[in-house]
Amino acid sequence: MALASFDIEAGADLQEVDNAINQAAREVAQRWDFKDTDTVIAWTGDRSGIQVESNSEGRLDAAVDVLKDKFVKRKVSLKVMEVGEPRTTTGSRMRIDVTLVTELPPALGKQIVKDVKATKAKVTPTNMGDRIRVAGKSRDDLQAIQKLVRDNDYEAPLRFTNYK
Repeated sequence: MALASFDIEAGADLQEVDNAINQAAREVAQRWDFKDTDTVIAWTGDRSGIQVESNSEGRLDAAVDVLKDKFVKRKVSLKVMEVGEPRTTTGSRMRIDVTLVTELPPALGKQIVKDVKATKAKVTPTNMGDRIRVAGKSRDDLQAIQKLVRDNDYEAPLRFTNYK
């Protein structure tokens, strides 16, 4: 019987993140409490983060809350967001940079491998740097490992990809 496997990666589905950003930007443009604030929610130039801009810190925080709400509705983990500090840009405008977690921290990768090995399930976890591949003969064992990882609630936004 061939080995079945899957990968554990950090990050989120960028298409869902894009959808959440578009929905948040549309809501901010339509809501009356954001009227005349020129609040903008958009990708950064290299798509590694999100910029939220407004003319006051209060509206800036409210826009970030709208973005978080859209992430939750799109089932994107809030752990993927690292919200920076508000800072002043040109004139009286304020900006918050939100970076997206896209890589598995090395220490967390080691911890996940250690936890998987501690289960004594007949699977083989392999740390591949930016992801962990878990392989085994039984799909039931692989599903048990996925449940273990979900239940441990690690500090990074983990997802399961590359099922074989």
